[in-house]
Amino acid sequence: MSWLDLLNDLEQGKVRAATQDANGQWHANVEVKQGILEAFRHGVNTEYPGGFVDKDNLAPRGFASEQGVRMVPGGSSVRRGAYVASGTIIMPPAYINIGAYVDSGTMVDSHALVGSCAQIGKNVHLSAAVQVGGVLEPVGASPVVVEDGAFIGAGCVLVEGVVVKKNAVLAPGVRLSASIPVFDCVNERMLDKGEAIPENAIVIPGSRPASSEWAQAQGLSMSCALIVKYRDEQSDASLLLEEVLR
Repeated sequence: MSWLDLLNDLEQGKVRAATQDANGQWHANVEVKQGILEAFRHGVNTEYPGGFVDKDNLAPRGFASEQGVRMVPGGSSVRRGAYVASGTIIMPPAYINIGAYVDSGTMVDSHALVGSCAQIGKNVHLSAAVQVGGVLEPVGASPVVVEDGAFIGAGCVLVEGVVVKKNAVLAPGVRLSASIPVFDCVNERMLDKGEAIPENAIVIPGSRPASSEWAQAQGLSMSCALIVKYRDEQSDASLLLEEVLR
């Protein structure tokens, strides 16, 4: 497949930069990511209206009303090669990068970033200033995934291939990466490194004592995340979050 065909297929949702296996595990689609990199190599810098400069083959996407995407005026941009499903709302300014997949009914709020190859499910809420990191290289690295029905609070940062499972709720300011530990206070365990945030988990920012004796003597602490509750199918994400944070 040529890089041009690949970009068209990405925009139509025919191929994705990551796929989920029968066990629910996500894996990078290496061929897709290699094709995106090939598109970068074939492009040359060109000027776009407004004084912008980018590759000539990666122009920002436009939408027609019949596509069902509501992109409100005010500085948002969806890059070539990103899929945005019908029913998605994009509030300004927001950015969706190449290779990303945003499924139907999802809200991408102001100042939110959906990074390259990130996978966002159906009916997800990405609140203001959420940063979903991109993972284009290395090609074998899995991108950040937010599954159906998840609620990501304002200012959350998700990077380094983090996976947030269905209907999970992240309170404002939660930061998740490969190096930030997550403690499940309900089941009294620490999640394994690279383990996904479980379905229906309610996650808030936390801290833990620094490891060295000197740091502890100074009263220093390090960032972590805490699962403090699990929601059921009937529970309202915003009301639960308000209750937990009181």
